[in-house]
Amino acid sequence: MDLFNTDIPRNLLHQDGIVQYYGPIVSKQQADSYLHHLLNTIEWKNDEAIVFGKRIITKRKVAWYGSKPFSYTYSNVTKHALPWTPTLLELKTLIEEKTGETFNSCLLNLYHNGSEGMAWHSDAEKDLKKDGTIASLSFGAVRKFSFKHKQSKATVSTILDHGSLLIMAGTTQTHWLHRLPPTKKVLTPRVNLTFRTIV
Repeated sequence: MDLFNTDIPRNLLHQDGIVQYYGPIVSKQQADSYLHHLLNTIEWKNDEAIVFGKRIITKRKVAWYGSKPFSYTYSNVTKHALPWTPTLLELKTLIEEKTGETFNSCLLNLYHNGSEGMAWHSDAEKDLKKDGTIASLSFGAVRKFSFKHKQSKATVSTILDHGSLLIMAGTTQTHWLHRLPPTKKVLTPRVNLTFRTIV
């Protein structure tokens, strides 16, 4: 990491992890174009989870892409990565240049409107690189994103803009939960891309 690079945003967390919000990293016109393209070309499927032995199908849709056909298990369901699309590779390169990190996979989420969100969780699956960086790129509806410390219960929130980048790094997943709270105020879709490293 370049200590003299003033483009690196400050850490939003006061302890036990690193969360940096870069804000929008593409123009509104580019962000609109990416949103339209992702909504119409990604192989979206309803997400599944097995909770207390019952299979739950979510309204939220997901897709999983990577450098190899990685398998990735969360909520007791295993997914297999599809090959990168040219657009996803373009976005991966953009984020890698911005952050100095490298990624080999991307989990995409499609939230149709504000009624769809994500409950408190941490991305600490055994398939993921321990303390690896996760880059979260957002297109579409502006949404609030929150963090909660597992011990102190302290919370931190930020607003994720259209075309914006947020980084979670270091021990963030070990010590913090995060969520996308539902809201009745948002009526339009949001696509979120989380670039990760599978080991």
